[in-house]
Amino acid sequence: MNVNGLSIPVITLDTAIIGSGCAGLNAADWLYTFGRKNIAVITEGVNMGTSRNTGSDKQTYYKLSLASDGKDSVSDMASDLFKGLGVNGDTALAEAAGSVRSFIKLCNLGVPFPMNEYGEYVGYKTDHDPRQRATSAGPLTSKMMTECLERAVKEKGIPILDGLTAFRLLVIDNHVEGILCLDQNHLDGPALGMTVVRTTRVIMATGGPAGCYLNSVYPQSQTGMSGMALEAGADGSNLQEWQYGLASIGFRWNVSGTYQQVLPRYISVGSDGNEHEFLLEYFDDPCKALDMVFLKGYQWPFDSAKIHMSSLIDIAVHHESTVLGRRVYMDYRRNPSGLENGFDGLNDETRCYLSNSGALFGTPIERLEKMNRPAIELYQQHDIDLYKEPLEIGVCAQHHNGGIAVDANWQSTVRGLYMAGEAAGTFGVYRPGGSALNSTQVGSLRAAEHIACTTDPDTVISKVFEKLAVHEISSLLLQLNRSINPEAQSTVQEIRHRITSAMSSYAGHLRYEESMEELEDSLKELLSDYYQIATVSALSELPDLLRCRDTIITQLAVLSAMRHASDQYGSRGSALVLSRNGTLLSERLQIKYLPKREPASNYLNITRKHGVEFKSELKQVRPLPRPDGWFENVWNEYRCKTKNIYRGL
Repeated sequence: MNVNGLSIPVITLDTAIIGSGCAGLNAADWLYTFGRKNIAVITEGVNMGTSRNTGSDKQTYYKLSLASDGKDSVSDMASDLFKGLGVNGDTALAEAAGSVRSFIKLCNLGVPFPMNEYGEYVGYKTDHDPRQRATSAGPLTSKMMTECLERAVKEKGIPILDGLTAFRLLVIDNHVEGILCLDQNHLDGPALGMTVVRTTRVIMATGGPAGCYLNSVYPQSQTGMSGMALEAGADGSNLQEWQYGLASIGFRWNVSGTYQQVLPRYISVGSDGNEHEFLLEYFDDPCKALDMVFLKGYQWPFDSAKIHMSSLIDIAVHHESTVLGRRVYMDYRRNPSGLENGFDGLNDETRCYLSNSGALFGTPIERLEKMNRPAIELYQQHDIDLYKEPLEIGVCAQHHNGGIAVDANWQSTVRGLYMAGEAAGTFGVYRPGGSALNSTQVGSLRAAEHIACTTDPDTVISKVFEKLAVHEISSLLLQLNRSINPEAQSTVQEIRHRITSAMSSYAGHLRYEESMEELEDSLKELLSDYYQIATVSALSELPDLLRCRDTIITQLAVLSAMRHASDQYGSRGSALVLSRNGTLLSERLQIKYLPKREPASNYLNITRKHGVEFKSELKQVRPLPRPDGWFENVWNEYRCKTKNIYRGL
């Protein structure tokens, strides 16, 4: 493609998958199985992203129960997902129905989910889980999933275009027609690495918008690119809904599950070097504090409904670090106050759990070694020895429960644009722990199957598309060249630090109404003059320049959703909303905040681009379907629907 005398490479595909995590790789693998061969995975870095680089004490995969003592059904699981508030019934049913198919595929690919001697996949209970549907292959479950799926993709010969940063969707009449990318290997050319991908079907599996917050447990290599879809006109759904929780900050990792259940000692250290067990200042009884630490294990996400229970620990950690300026640690070397005379002062749930685990003895590190030695080894691999040093922690953003709105086939409101994994807005206020991993597999399967069943390959480059691409590239090259100044100091990292720090301070698990409004105004101003304000001194920083802009767009949409949700709901789920004159911990346990309010019906918070800003409104959720279960009818419909896939069988 010729743009102002410059030759721009064009890659023509039937379907493009953006993202190389377990959602993107699964989408590519299924598309190939369904007969679509002219496909490729586009990734800015095959080893980047959350799937490969994050986890917890034993990272959870939430699935339909597959053991003899777990009475369950697709309908029951769908109902439990739907109860999370702000969840569409059709996506809940699809995630439940596709659970076993997706889980067994992973097992067959080699993910070592544990079985008992008879081959049952036994489960355990996780947060917001009424049954025992959870399983785990250990701290690195999603990494194992990604590696197994990558191996399957490579065995099929599906191209993985590594080092290609997708940053803009080309849309005509609300239908995706292509993608603009930067080739990181050719940034020094006159076209600045600009590359066009011509495709009428895109599956975005770019993960959650990890770049929104400074205090984050997302891997530093991931920022997300949700702004690309929002700018293209896709609706956002529940963008205000996040999960925040305790995480180590030297090495970013969730400290949930066993890390809490072994009852570590919580300490904070001031500038004078003195330490103290600060939980004793927030709970009247040290044993009650320990029971709440135990509950923090599976009530790990911050929850405004538990601010006088286990989530008071998050508030205490925040207060010690952000308000008092102290460094906060979990110490496994010594027992906390409350265990001086043994374990009898603990409540039955805490004591019985430790007893059943054979860990009703010793120090926290000894209990952790007994219950989950891989959790210790994980930190040792990152030069943190829990036997010898305390673990520094903070309250961090961990998962986005909102995302881009999708239908039951994971297609967005922009036709041809599908979302999979955390980028899709299928979660509501509360989701069972580990359901995100199930969603990566089911959502990407649904998107791939819908593409294969309902479309024919299209690789024609129309004159209308070429005209749009030339116009967009011409404009972008002018803007990018305006930001490149080898003589000046780069401002991108300073801008990123400033805007993410503001989000963590005013729009995290504690949300300040007035400050969010001021932040939204400042981000609008920054975006309007972005290429004049943001400068890079080296061409290698161009991808960072575009990622930072994407983050600003996402933050604006998120803030619109947060402010609207604050007006409609008050404090709910992961958000404790402080009014304009609200205070936090003005006195011991005295927290002034907006009370929870619930509308009469179950709603989504939909956010849509209007000109240069975003506006949000409530929309009632789609109900749980009650599909026809008569076999002959389903069989006939299925044969008709899948004729493109199973032709000749």
